[in-house]
Amino acid sequence: MQIHRLLLVCDTINSEGGLPAPRPVTRVAACAVIANPLAGVARDDLGELVPFGEELGELLVRKAVAALPNAAVAYGKAAIVGLDGDIEHAAAILHPRMGKPMRAAIGGGKAIIPSNVKIAAAGTAIDVPLGNKDDVWVFDHIDTLTVAVPSAPRPSEIVVIVALSDGGRPRPRIDKDGARVVQV
Repeated sequence: MQIHRLLLVCDTINSEGGLPAPRPVTRVAACAVIANPLAGVARDDLGELVPFGEELGELLVRKAVAALPNAAVAYGKAAIVGLDGDIEHAAAILHPRMGKPMRAAIGGGKAIIPSNVKIAAAGTAIDVPLGNKDDVWVFDHIDTLTVAVPSAPRPSEIVVIVALSDGGRPRPRIDKDGARVVQV
């Protein structure tokens, strides 16, 4: 695997909607821009991309954990494939092997890791979905982190992203039934 660039995005939210957050929430995205060895190649066997998921999962989650001030409670992953690639190139990296090292680094993770993929030109943003690491029904942790890597992905690259959060939305006030939740 050829890593062209690494980028870390750290977003700490202290207030929302004009009101202070009960505590700051930090969301981190660790991004790798990698060469896509299958760019421009039409074939069904994507096996050479599968090991990238484990390698990138270990590398990126380690960087994301180091940037969080508190333990991770929510996670997500995403990829942007350059224009000469295929959407399945992202699936081969994100799905078969990336989750295990992510879960190991944050001490568990019973819930599915939400993900998003797209094919796009350099500089395109992607919304990385976040969800609670242990319970998909913790609605306060359902969120997104928008990430863009300047000048990437080039047509023969893939941007791979691991995102973690040490909290849910900064001022959650709605439960899953739409009823008002106790004020924060």
